[in-house]
Amino acid sequence: MKRAFSGSVAALAVALSATTALAQTPVKIGVLSDMSGPYSDFSGQGSLEAAKLAVEDYKAASGKLAVELVSADPQNKTDIAATIARRWFDTENVDMVVDIPTSGIALGLATQVKDKNKVLIATTAGTSELTGKSCTPNTVHWTWDTWSNSHGTAEAVVQSGGKSWYFLTADYTFGTTMAKEASDVVKANGGTVAGSARHPLDAKDFSSFLLQAQTSKAQIIGLANGGTDTINAIKTAGEFGIVAGGQKLVGLVLFINDIHALGLKSANGLMLTTAYYWDLNDKTRAFAERFAKRNNGKVPSMSQAGTYSATLAYLRAVEKVGSAKDGAAVVAAMRDIGAYDDPLFGKTTVRVDGRVTHDMYLVEVKKPEESKKPFDYYKIVATIPADRAFRPLAEGGCPLVK
Repeated sequence: MKRAFSGSVAALAVALSATTALAQTPVKIGVLSDMSGPYSDFSGQGSLEAAKLAVEDYKAASGKLAVELVSADPQNKTDIAATIARRWFDTENVDMVVDIPTSGIALGLATQVKDKNKVLIATTAGTSELTGKSCTPNTVHWTWDTWSNSHGTAEAVVQSGGKSWYFLTADYTFGTTMAKEASDVVKANGGTVAGSARHPLDAKDFSSFLLQAQTSKAQIIGLANGGTDTINAIKTAGEFGIVAGGQKLVGLVLFINDIHALGLKSANGLMLTTAYYWDLNDKTRAFAERFAKRNNGKVPSMSQAGTYSATLAYLRAVEKVGSAKDGAAVVAAMRDIGAYDDPLFGKTTVRVDGRVTHDMYLVEVKKPEESKKPFDYYKIVATIPADRAFRPLAEGGCPLVK
């Protein structure tokens, strides 16, 4: 009996030691986001708060990992982002980077995280190339991408009669990819593309670009841009009487923050595709209420919701692996979970190419008189099931797909 008791004490000591070691192992997450530029409203400080909420919820449920958060603003410049990430990885022991404001930054960091065996989870950057030819075992793409939004919105608009298009395109990877993919969808559904005007990121004057779009006589002006660029383009179009003249604006990537900035009087009737809507169900409403208390009363955008869910899923995978130091192993653990019920996105799966799949929603912006409460902005037109919402696995060209 004495020997058995001693063995039990020894086993308990080993178990406690293992638990303590895990709790003392730091997990460090870097939120790399646009804190002051055109994308700051739907990512930025709100994404940092979303990550903090995820860490708090993880600790409340488990607490087996010691988690630290850091943040930085790369000013939407690839060289600054690369420098920040290198410092984080080489001297500050950051294990995972989340949010990522632009596609160019995300593609650059994908190579860096693979070389250093860290993890990148993009929740704001949109290019579908992250899970295409540029996929890596260390990269996960959450929330949305250029394929999901171009297909969801463009297909619906063409099928409802918007056959001729002209694109107003942000002149960098995200905008050009979005315009190309949307153009392919328009043509595949029997529509035509009259042309495209490219503008710089954070453009100050959209007059000349919109005059070209107006002159084209296209039924639809597709906005392949985001943030304040989209808002300013829509406002300028209103000043030019473009919509009153019979042309329709379609935002390929619009966030609820953009609708809030525009107001329902200007935005009503716009159709868009979103991965998350705060008023969808009890779980999304509960999260939105918590988030709004820490974000100046504003509900979360789909990117901020994605940062919450991605951070929580990452921490659970680290706990499963037992360490954050092998980034590829942590991403593999995220994939191996299979389909699970995410609190904000419903049935969710991480594919081998790093694409996170879930339902998407085609929505229409309400008229002012239809809105009954703050941020009551969307009517759900259709639910796009996960297997149709994102590019088929075999079509992306990801070398990880066998």
